Amino acid sequence: MSGYLGGVLVILCINVVLAYAVFLPVAAGQLNLGGAAFQAVGAYATGYLATNYDLPVPLVFVASGIASGLIAFVFALSILRTRSVYLVLATFAFSEFVSGVIVNVPALGGSMGLPVPPHLGSTVVVAVTAATTVVVLLLMQTRFGMAMRAIHDDDTVADLMGIGVRRTRVAAFTVGGVLAGIAGALYAFYFNFVDISNFGADSSIYLLLFVLLGGTQTIWGPLIGAAFFTVVPELFRNAVAELPAVTHLFGFSGQLDTSWRFVFLGVATVVMMVVRPEGVVTRIGLGRLLHRTPASVSERSQPA
Repeated sequence: MSGYLGGVLVILCINVVLAYAVFLPVAAGQLNLGGAAFQAVGAYATGYLATNYDLPVPLVFVASGIASGLIAFVFALSILRTRSVYLVLATFAFSEFVSGVIVNVPALGGSMGLPVPPHLGSTVVVAVTAATTVVVLLLMQTRFGMAMRAIHDDDTVADLMGIGVRRTRVAAFTVGGVLAGIAGALYAFYFNFVDISNFGADSSIYLLLFVLLGGTQTIWGPLIGAAFFTVVPELFRNAVAELPAVTHLFGFSGQLDTSWRFVFLGVATVVMMVVRPEGVVTRIGLGRLLHRTPASVSERSQPA
């Protein structure tokens, strides 16, 4: 595999882990626009520990996930009473807060970034991503997963049925924070450098789009969404250079700059949202693919 394809594969794997980190809160009825902030916590925790302490790599992974999870837990306890757009704004504000703190802490490299030894190859990244997918799949088959689905459907009825709504939401947000921290550790160990500019608000928006575009009804939706936003821009990178005839129609001379791929990506995203507002992967669609009845699909699938 070429270095270019290997890099795309690694970015895809990291995005998949991040998509599941955002998916879990969404599965419990919470829109999280702070996914990149929790990834930054994991990445910088990894960089700090790996630079200043001689710790085994697996221990650094665990410590980074725990650090991000603890912050997510504390944040969830204080903020998850808010709903809808207020929760989105609160998580967005938290993302900006984390960026501000990191930039102003010299021990974390400030705006100059932080080097991270040692280097981990793509094999480790793929293995961790596969393990994360299996863990999320198994988690959503437990009583905890069913509780998240019930809360998402109707939190009032779930509360009347004896489900601890607040406890479940805090747990979902915390587990999502742990996964984001692990994704941050993967990023830091593979690229051997972390820069806060890579964990901005635009990254958080993309992470939420991974889940919403792919579909929130099954665990396969985030995977499809992450693949779409990772692979399609790279396909457009090559396609843009092959459109000279089209560019002349709009008054452009020569070839379009590769930055135009994001214009085409935006158009493709809007089209997908219009055609499939419920997401690419749905329970009914998955049931038809697997030749199941709608009832069986509803029973076995993940939260809407």
